[in-house]
Amino acid sequence: MGISFRRVGANLAAEVEGIDLAAPLPDADRDAIRDGLAEHQLLIFRDQVISSDRLMEFGRSFGELSVHPFAPHVEDTPALIRFENDAETPPFGTDVWHSDETFRAAPPMATALCAKVVPEVGGDTVFASMSTAYEGLSERLRALIDGLQAVHDIKPFKAIFEDTPEDRSELQKFEAIYPPMTHPVVRVHPVTGRRVLFVNPQFTIRIKDMDERESASLLDTLFHQALIPEYQYRLHWRPHTLAMWDNRSVQHYAVHDYWPQARIMDRVTIKGTRPVGLEAADPATVKRPKTLITGAVSHGAHKPHLVEDDIREDAPAAE
Repeated sequence: MGISFRRVGANLAAEVEGIDLAAPLPDADRDAIRDGLAEHQLLIFRDQVISSDRLMEFGRSFGELSVHPFAPHVEDTPALIRFENDAETPPFGTDVWHSDETFRAAPPMATALCAKVVPEVGGDTVFASMSTAYEGLSERLRALIDGLQAVHDIKPFKAIFEDTPEDRSELQKFEAIYPPMTHPVVRVHPVTGRRVLFVNPQFTIRIKDMDERESASLLDTLFHQALIPEYQYRLHWRPHTLAMWDNRSVQHYAVHDYWPQARIMDRVTIKGTRPVGLEAADPATVKRPKTLITGAVSHGAHKPHLVEDDIREDAPAAE
């Protein structure tokens, strides 16, 4: 019996059968998984008792592994992320709809997550097909957002830096390495050609060339698409379940309803390419009754300057 895909969700998700991931992955099975991932967007492998090394080898079958700059990883193995949550270590930052690492110039192509320890109750992950979410928008709204660009940022991870001189300096280093990144609001999937809504509330901070009010209103509408149940699949984890999702077309939300129960998951992400969108209209050709300022401005020829009272200093120690 060869590898097969059994569809389990209306708009995404298939369970993969007839394969043992503990063994080396034959080229034919690798190609079938790659094709199945593009088609189903989320693949679920049940009862796969594999080591962390095998998980990494599985990931490398599809491309080079990426290293997350902020996620907890196994010592001496930076490409292997380990989410180890229990009463002493509550989950952090994954209960927000997102595509992985869109703050990068080239976000990951795919993510593979393997359940090691799961809670008796709770701890599901919800996935949403953002290609279906795009198709669910009205034709007029699709026409509006095709060609727009959005800015993505490391904003959720700034909370892990403390308010100390050392951490403020360290945060500045990361902000220099990962500056705000612009991606198309609607990307074109490189395999299927389907259009994908590519904004998420975790990393997307604004739409380029829009004022703040317009941007916030439009993003709120677009973020809501992931909340529609018809576009979702809810995965109930069992020990030794491995899920692989297409980060180019899927968002996910880890449900934090299990704490203080234990939940241990190993994860690898596979490097991707820079998202490609649709051709945008030239904003310069649009006549405006009011000038919209974007980018660097002269501010009336004034130069920024520091005022002595504004320079931050540590408070004196209490006597």
